[in-house]
Amino acid sequence: MKPSNETMLSFYQQLGRVFYGIADADGTVRLDEVEKLDTIVKEHWVPLEDTFDEFDTDAAYQIEIVFSWLHENEWHEGNTLQEFADYMKEHPKLFTEKNRQLIYDTAEKIAESFHGFNKKETTFLHALSDLLRY
Repeated sequence: MKPSNETMLSFYQQLGRVFYGIADADGTVRLDEVEKLDTIVKEHWVPLEDTFDEFDTDAAYQIEIVFSWLHENEWHEGNTLQEFADYMKEHPKLFTEKNRQLIYDTAEKIAESFHGFNKKETTFLHALSDLLRY
């Protein structure tokens, strides 16, 4: 059975938080990181499935919308991955091997987009990897 639109919207919103978390791991979100996320969303997340929001926009753009909102509001939150872990437990069917790999790859590409990985990003990626069970 296909997940509801509401479930898919919340899935993408959670991903927006996780991807913002990796971009903000060092306390600064850089333009290179935002541009990398935008590219990955368009190339990989939008084609993934066909859920749309109430404005008839592909639901995957919720990733960018949440990321942008968090950035504009200078959001700094230390428990992003714990909340994501809770979400994974509530919706395990959304976390297929393909989705898990795409989540990790997206986070990794965001982290390396600005002069490679720093220590805080590496720590975040290790924690995300453990959460996704890589």
